[in-house]
Amino acid sequence: MNYLAHLHLGGPAPQQLLGSLYGDFVKGSLEGRFPPALEAAIRLHRHIDSYTDQHPLVLAALARFPRERRRFAGIVLDVFFDHCLVRDWGNYAEQPLEQFTGAFYRVLLAEPELPGRLARIAPFMAADDWLGAYGDFATLEHVFNGIARRLSRPEGMAGVMVELERLYEPLLADFREFYPQLQAFAAARMPDS
Repeated sequence: MNYLAHLHLGGPAPQQLLGSLYGDFVKGSLEGRFPPALEAAIRLHRHIDSYTDQHPLVLAALARFPRERRRFAGIVLDVFFDHCLVRDWGNYAEQPLEQFTGAFYRVLLAEPELPGRLARIAPFMAADDWLGAYGDFATLEHVFNGIARRLSRPEGMAGVMVELERLYEPLLADFREFYPQLQAFAAARMPDS
């Protein structure tokens, strides 16, 4: 799962929102590094990632990609699943997407001590509404180009949009079957805010 899914699944309280995102930016042991609610949200993020990575529906979705893409298919699928979530947001959330993302951006920008790379990208994330932008399929190409720039083998992302266009409907069906199961998993492990 990518940023939006983690934020949606991690709880609405400010520390939950921050921890849901921090999970992609904080590595290693958490013991004592963050306030308890924030630490619990980071741990939930990690549990969601583990559950997702081992789920049969996700493994089947990954197997749809050509063998030469498999090393990067997890990254591609995470981003595509956020696209699916934006596309079908009303099926999974009561609050309109713009309200949800707006509330999150306010929390994000009010936090004075964001970790590492997140501190650098947070202003751009909010100003350009990265989360809502996932709804436009064409935007995913820009996302993948940005990811490729950070990879040791950027050529691994070449041609990914053509593959996604071909796989769009089956991957969308995979998401629609998987996401409610992921919601139930996350809800059962939701820490107190």
